[in-house]
Amino acid sequence: MSSRADFATAADGLATRVLGALGGTGDTVLVARHIDTSPDAMAAFAAVRLIGADIFTPHVLTGTLFCPEDAAAVVKSFAAFPSPGAGFTAGSDGLLTMAWRDWATAQLLAQYSTDGAHHVAAAQPEEDSALRDTADWQRWSVTMAQLAPLAIPGLDSPVHEAARGAALSLSRGVTRSVLRRDFPTAARLTRWLAWLHHEGIALPLDPVPVEEHVRLLGGESPRDSLDLAVARHLLEGDFPQDAEAART
Repeated sequence: MSSRADFATAADGLATRVLGALGGTGDTVLVARHIDTSPDAMAAFAAVRLIGADIFTPHVLTGTLFCPEDAAAVVKSFAAFPSPGAGFTAGSDGLLTMAWRDWATAQLLAQYSTDGAHHVAAAQPEEDSALRDTADWQRWSVTMAQLAPLAIPGLDSPVHEAARGAALSLSRGVTRSVLRRDFPTAARLTRWLAWLHHEGIALPLDPVPVEEHVRLLGGESPRDSLDLAVARHLLEGDFPQDAEAART
């Protein structure tokens, strides 16, 4: 049976593959190759579910094609670890977060599956008033950090609408995370700031030096590095502007 350490190692390995493809130095066949070369198939499938929508970042941000082998591998990962579904509320612990992340993966799979033959069932969760309640910005920022894979062009949802209306709360969350040296959270929230910058929303905190600061001090793990690499692409803005452009 796979251990927690096996799952973490597999997730870091897949994140490294995505980083390579995002930087133009790695294999663009990501998911299928990750599973085929893994000594532990279940850990590899779990990694796909954990990295989720970030698997598509090279295709969204650099325009590389998403191959049918990878699409089929994503479908297999959902078969191995089914989505919890959409009928969860804020009191459902991490299940609501997982449902949102699954929805993002399903949306991008539908956009980037070039043959149209691959899809997964992951409905958008019911709208949760807690997403709009930013009064407790510390707690809200933690939730948004967990939803950082949604901070990518091509997706829109109540989560994104909440982010658009809470630039100050996100900036406070980033600042608090940096001061606490909680760099994984800082990287994820910096990604949201970069997404807001891409959306043209005025920010009370300049995300460019923040991204550089977090990268220099705490962007060492593959998953943190991936969040920061996505943030950098969003800040630079030199990428296809929609899914159709990325498929051509």
